[in-house]
Amino acid sequence: MADKRNIIISLLIVVVILLLAFLAFRPMMYSSTYGPSGYQPGQMGPGMMNNPGYNYSSGSGMMRNQGYNYSSGSGMMGNMMALYDPRARPITQDEALRSMESLARQYYGSNVEVEDFMAFSSNYYAVLKDANSSQDIAEVLVDRYSGSAYPEPGPNMMWNTRYGAGRTQAGNAGYDLAGAKKLAEDFLTGYLPGAQIMESKQMPGYYTFDFGRKDIEGMMSVNAFSGQIWVHTWHGSYLGGMNATSESHSAA
Repeated sequence: MADKRNIIISLLIVVVILLLAFLAFRPMMYSSTYGPSGYQPGQMGPGMMNNPGYNYSSGSGMMRNQGYNYSSGSGMMGNMMALYDPRARPITQDEALRSMESLARQYYGSNVEVEDFMAFSSNYYAVLKDANSSQDIAEVLVDRYSGSAYPEPGPNMMWNTRYGAGRTQAGNAGYDLAGAKKLAEDFLTGYLPGAQIMESKQMPGYYTFDFGRKDIEGMMSVNAFSGQIWVHTWHGSYLGGMNATSESHSAA
């Protein structure tokens, strides 16, 4: 009887562990996106662009082309899950800008500008600015090999108080830009000795900083309420930026 009881208890423990593992990794198994009402987890993201040399089995865009296998949705596991074929080639910066403009029109409105465009080895990055208020409102990415545009994961989805899950945040922010920058600088002394903050962006509910030693080497964000730091580990190596600002116009 005791052996039977132990077997049952062991099975229950295994079931609980499997359930907890599913709940923990579920956000990584399904791509997230923004809709007109804000952040919507577990939905297929925007973008239907095709690019030779790429196979995207799930997540935003649902690309299925030969040469590139990306077994998980576009998100923070992207760099770890990417398998490239030697034939794979990145899309151009102009194509990436058009994808960002399309995303901006569809989910953020017609009067939005794409600015601070940057190229990384894994994706293209840009900030969306509300042209009416001149405020930065969101961060977006375009996969360099699929051409799929989607809201940046991490702080942009979880801390953004205008479009992300941070809309439920109550109370006043505890850190202004200067305070958040000081936190980021202190963190950098251990994370990347010799690095300094090179550019600052004030987003709704958080701040994003470019950092590096001689040149930009990465990004991190600081929560305006808690002071927590989130390093953007999904970009890859920095390849350069563009100074041009592209304004998104409403479709005719």
